[in-house]
Amino acid sequence: MQKSKSVKSKICAAIAGGSALALFLSGCARNQLSDVVPPVVDKTVDYTKQEITWGSCPNTNLATPRDAECAYIEAPLDWSKPEAKEAVKLQLTKLPSKSENPKGTIFANPGGPGASGVNFVLGSAQAFEQLRETYDIVGWAPRGVEASSAVKCYTNQELDESLYGNEKTPEPGTQAWLNEVHKSNKELSERCESYTGSLYKHVGTRSTVQDLNLMRELVGDAKLNYIGLSYGTYIGARYAEMFPQHVGKVVLDGALKPDADASEVVAVQTKGFENALKNYWKYCVSVECSTEKTVADGMKMVSKLLADVKTDPIKAADGRWVTDSVLLTAIVTPLYSENMWPLLEGLFQSVKNRDAGPALDLADQYHNRVDGKYTDNSNSAFTAINCADYPPQQPDLAAMRADAAKLAQDAPVFGPYQGYGGVSCWGWQAAGDPQRAKPISAPGAEPILVIGTTGDPATPYEWAEDLAAQLESASLITYVGEGHVAFGRSSCVTQKVTEFFNGAPAAPATCTQ
Repeated sequence: MQKSKSVKSKICAAIAGGSALALFLSGCARNQLSDVVPPVVDKTVDYTKQEITWGSCPNTNLATPRDAECAYIEAPLDWSKPEAKEAVKLQLTKLPSKSENPKGTIFANPGGPGASGVNFVLGSAQAFEQLRETYDIVGWAPRGVEASSAVKCYTNQELDESLYGNEKTPEPGTQAWLNEVHKSNKELSERCESYTGSLYKHVGTRSTVQDLNLMRELVGDAKLNYIGLSYGTYIGARYAEMFPQHVGKVVLDGALKPDADASEVVAVQTKGFENALKNYWKYCVSVECSTEKTVADGMKMVSKLLADVKTDPIKAADGRWVTDSVLLTAIVTPLYSENMWPLLEGLFQSVKNRDAGPALDLADQYHNRVDGKYTDNSNSAFTAINCADYPPQQPDLAAMRADAAKLAQDAPVFGPYQGYGGVSCWGWQAAGDPQRAKPISAPGAEPILVIGTTGDPATPYEWAEDLAAQLESASLITYVGEGHVAFGRSSCVTQKVTEFFNGAPAAPATCTQ
């Protein structure tokens, strides 16, 4: 949650052949759908009366299935005033069912917040092959994201300065620092408004859930069938709470704990990535991939690298800096998937040699920066969506100092750089959602399938346990393994998800493959 320093639970999951090829947004291409014309909706008519006009999808560098279809719909900008003239456009894509009489539609969201479900579905078509035997698969870019009505809070240069600059700031935890955070967040929200108008105030999860319910109505389904990954689990859980009577088959993989506030999210994720780093070093020591002979030696080495670049950042030829924030992002990126663990060896060696290249390459991958340009608006959307959700409450400095000290003790490598998550939206000029960080039980909803991965660093397993316990009718599937989310990576989990959508009851299970 902390600007430029938080661990964003972003996932594209470009999945093929049952294994993840990429686990963050950089694995997905931007998809403008420039040849699909948005509909014009008569604002005097109910939005549920519009029709989805599916058309061909444009060429992208994704392996877009030939039969994929694309479209736009519209929804009210402000769902509390649906009769108002202001509207947002939403981008959709569909993988049509191979059945002449499909059971309905499965909507899919990969998380973020700020990730496009269009890119997810187009880039992960093979993961949905079995489900397409009986369902249409639809992904959408939520409001605020990419080719839907998108928020913009930065120019390319402004984002480079924010992520890769070396501006000195007051010591975290001081009143001077808190004042600077408030000023910076206020200015950023004002910049979002100057670039995109009042849209930035209307991109919260509550609005997205209402958009999802509208899409369910437009495809003609009486109940929602849905698979949400990472932050997408929160969208699904909020849907079940708001519209329990419309819940059909819902799968939530890589769960967020609904009632976690911003500070708890940052703290739990930080400890999750610390644990993932330990697991990396257990592997590394076993195969002798480094001169470090023990896990403790490896963790100590990483701590030293972070401390070194904090006091003496590395300047690249293009003028950008590898600071402690950039290095932290670079380390975290391969921890999303054990398939990428080998990248860490080269990263650590390059930083020791004062070479900025590998750290910048990994940070660029995380932030979807290619050839000096950002390929999507995920950084803007991430901040705007979170700050439309979390109310900007006055922080308690003394309590934050105590929490930061505990986090540094619990996660000695990453913790010292991840404290003070509660200030993420302090100063933001949007009210936030009073329902955020409240428990979700969804009474009356049909059985829901929750999935947790024991070694998931971004959405730790304990959150899946929490969500399954909160929901009145949930069953938990446990995947014993590493990495972020299990659908498409675990053959066992993918099969159980397919069986659930095709009529098998939701039931607890453990998968190891």
